[in-house]
Amino acid sequence: MAAMNGRHRAIAAAFRVMAATGADRWSRGFAQGAGVILTLHHVRAAERRGFAPNALLDITPDFLDRALRLIRAEGYDIVSLQEALARLRNPKPGRFFVALTFDDGYRDNVEEAWPVLAKHEAPWTLFVTPGFADRTARLWWVELEEAIRTLPRLDLALPDGRFMARTETDAEKDRAFARLYWRLRRGPEAILLSAISTLAAEAGIDPAAIVERECLPWETLRALSGAPGVTIGAHTLTHPMLAKHDADVARREIVESRQRLETELGIPIRHFAYPVGDPDSVGPRDFALAAEAGFESAVTTRPGHLFPEHAGHLHALPRVSLNGLHQNEAALRALLSGLPFWLRSRGRRLDVG
Repeated sequence: MAAMNGRHRAIAAAFRVMAATGADRWSRGFAQGAGVILTLHHVRAAERRGFAPNALLDITPDFLDRALRLIRAEGYDIVSLQEALARLRNPKPGRFFVALTFDDGYRDNVEEAWPVLAKHEAPWTLFVTPGFADRTARLWWVELEEAIRTLPRLDLALPDGRFMARTETDAEKDRAFARLYWRLRRGPEAILLSAISTLAAEAGIDPAAIVERECLPWETLRALSGAPGVTIGAHTLTHPMLAKHDADVARREIVESRQRLETELGIPIRHFAYPVGDPDSVGPRDFALAAEAGFESAVTTRPGHLFPEHAGHLHALPRVSLNGLHQNEAALRALLSGLPFWLRSRGRRLDVG
């Protein structure tokens, strides 16, 4: 997955065509929304290794710097999430805006991203999962990567049948990760977590140590919560895919994440991000639960720009991923133009079902 697969190669080629033909400029009149919320995860120096299936979650500090320079050079406004909502309710014609959001609460967001953001005076939102700050929730996708990197073969008994794969070479590891990841994603989350626990134990991996290494502790979050330009939002208690759980579990994850953050940080928590955030992980029931919990907004990972119509759907807002597979100007210009999403949705602005 770290190496670009066929789908992502096609996307990269489309971005290049849009740049070469100028489509990323002339399409703005019909494809570009009022603004866009960008999704980021890790910001850190690139590591050179063949097997890195989660590298799509990483961008480098240099690319973040170049992205912010380009956004400013285009005359776009970089705004807080709160200001983005205000502009949806009361649009400023001709003032396209960009809001920056970071999911999960990683250490590198403070160590690597924040200095770049501060240099550009760019406000940003950090969506925090209390279970990561507690070191009790699991970064299961990292566990899976590290287990497959360590093990020469996989042999798992799963409810829907045995999974076996050789994982001696990077190519074999890439194939095994992709097959197993999506097979587990399609099923119940309890099976996913149990299967990955089995592999992690076999590989001698400590899940809590991964979270300690990757995620911010409470003491840093408390210091961050009062900093100018920084907004803290909630990202559930333990990072589950909400749609895979019953309403009581989903409600508890949403409501108690806010309560816990407000207790620990002593600030109001107004915004929420759904873990994973795609249509298989969150849906209308969860949008209603976030509204019921009193959040002013909630963001998905359904791709798209923000349009005035989203003012009536503030708990199902789309975002655009700024990810490690497309760290170049052509890709960023295409994403900011809105054209890829206009083509994907055939001109439909809302995706809230």
